[in-house]
Amino acid sequence: MSVRKGEAWGATGPLADDGVLVRSDAAASDAVATARRDRRPLPELGLLGGDLARSVGGTGDEARLRTSEATRLPIDLGSVLVDGRLEFFVAHVVVRRPFWQGRFVAVMNTEFLGRMKMAPRAHPGDGLLDILEGTLGLDDRLRARRRVRTGDHVPHPDIRQRRVGAAQFDVPHGATVWIDGRRAGRARTVSVRLEPDALVGVV
Repeated sequence: MSVRKGEAWGATGPLADDGVLVRSDAAASDAVATARRDRRPLPELGLLGGDLARSVGGTGDEARLRTSEATRLPIDLGSVLVDGRLEFFVAHVVVRRPFWQGRFVAVMNTEFLGRMKMAPRAHPGDGLLDILEGTLGLDDRLRARRRVRTGDHVPHPDIRQRRVGAAQFDVPHGATVWIDGRRAGRARTVSVRLEPDALVGVV
């Protein structure tokens, strides 16, 4: 069940014996992709690093994951079609040119994108993707760069924000698609969709 305001999210308990330890968002989405390819149930993920782990309070303490003090959380899973090629993401999909020039799109399942608090309202258990889309001039990009670490870059008149379960958009000319921090290359179209509570993440 997706997180609701004022209600507890998750429960205490250890990582399953066959759970997979992941130290990055890319490793987490790789574990998902392998299970889906092999038509196996998705493994529980012991979150030791990455933007998803940071967003849910992960400490990087591997020993904790095997104890009753660990926290088990239902996590939303994103799927993305890049020119028809199916991939998965746990944290974010970003479409941008170098230095964020021109139009960009950030599809966020977590609030963090590296050092940036890109989507302050995003939550990986709320059943929605937070999408930020815009075009910033040089002066605005410089100001946003200073403010994005605390999430103070939004609201902004040139950044459109929406919260959706699915979306499709064209990729700007010259932009690159990044999935969970890993370069996925160029594309013409990108479609994203969220599967609420598809994963169990343990921190």
